[in-house]
Amino acid sequence: MRKRSGARLASQAEPKTRRALLARHRDFRWFWMGETVSVFGTQVTAFALPLVAALTLHAGAGAVGAVATASYLPNVIAPLLAGHWLESRRRRPAMIGADILRAVVLAVVPLSYGLGFLSIDLLCAVAFVVGAASALFDVASFAYIPTLVDAADLPGANQAMQGSTTVAQVGGPGLAGIIVQVAGPPLAVIANALSYLASILGVAAGGRGEPRPVPEDAGRSGIFGGIRSLLGNPYLRSLTAHAAMYNVAYQIVMVNLVVWVVKERHVGVGVYGVALSAAGAGAFLGTMAVLRVSARVGYGRAYLYALVLFTGVPLVLAALPLHGNALGYAIAAVEVVAGIGVGAANVLSTTLRQAVVGVGALARSMGSYRVIIFGVIPFGSAVGGVLGDTLGSRTGVAIGTACFAISATPMVFGRVRALGKPGDARPALTSSPVTAPEMTAPEMTAQE
Repeated sequence: MRKRSGARLASQAEPKTRRALLARHRDFRWFWMGETVSVFGTQVTAFALPLVAALTLHAGAGAVGAVATASYLPNVIAPLLAGHWLESRRRRPAMIGADILRAVVLAVVPLSYGLGFLSIDLLCAVAFVVGAASALFDVASFAYIPTLVDAADLPGANQAMQGSTTVAQVGGPGLAGIIVQVAGPPLAVIANALSYLASILGVAAGGRGEPRPVPEDAGRSGIFGGIRSLLGNPYLRSLTAHAAMYNVAYQIVMVNLVVWVVKERHVGVGVYGVALSAAGAGAFLGTMAVLRVSARVGYGRAYLYALVLFTGVPLVLAALPLHGNALGYAIAAVEVVAGIGVGAANVLSTTLRQAVVGVGALARSMGSYRVIIFGVIPFGSAVGGVLGDTLGSRTGVAIGTACFAISATPMVFGRVRALGKPGDARPALTSSPVTAPEMTAPEMTAQE
């Protein structure tokens, strides 16, 4: 990595914006463009693989669920293993290798379909491998970005990456529907395989050399070292506890919301889909505005404002007295407001974790964080199902939204609320933290 001592001081003194970062930083611009294409392709595959099982192989709900489960299963342990493995390895080659693996494995689907040996078992295997490779890529990407951009640019970089992800979540399903309709489910999977090739080009085009990471706290850098570091740091502990509880609550809500809204209140399926997509639209707005807000009120207060939106506003869902599509539109309004908070919180959370964790521990920290917050999802789904069956779906929604509010308590009563900027959390670290970025306001036109 080239030396930037004087440039670093200058960069920290000047406001860094997403627009300026993309314009002046060639390496990050290539990386961002590749990832933007890739996340759209991932949305296509998430939409297409279940349809391959249901429409092409005429599978029932159990088989479709098996494919979906296979894609999730790697997140139970793969991020932990990936974080440990990447602790002393360069992350850029790992990302390129993960993209190559995903592209090749996804190409098996249309190939096997054409040759006549496509099966549910093969789809499950493809979903599992792609899920594992995606976990490796995500952990490596989190640890790589702080070596790609200067510390003062981290907020803008995370804002740009989160913005692309949010746009893909909003527009991806619609794009996927068009591709599936035109090409059919098996061939639609090719779109994601090609998107990973674009990601390879983006990662490879970055010219900045990546230093080999030096693991921190070598005596505790075993496979569970990342979990210990998360639980031992008061800021990371608050973030992790909040995210895990929120994910449990989210599953409780979603398991029951579809039953209450579509089956019991007769909201049209299309309107229900639009209502859920509205959360993505709100998240984009939150992503674009968060750096300006945090620059004015401070990091901790900005996070608390976001918490009010995405853990407090949904409390009104179960109390809505409407029926039919009117209920769907009301839910859409709630989702937009809550989504603003989610988008803002994602940028703030990512930046804080990258700022307070040392470079040599970023990979294992992200791997552990992902295992914890994703590992609770099956528990939330199971609890949601039990609550809906025993107490009714509307009560299940009410309990789930109450759990949203409860999930905010580690942040409200933890140290995070008092942070003026991520750098204020550095005293809680043990060694060699990344130089923490300032949360500066972007120069926006209409949006971030």
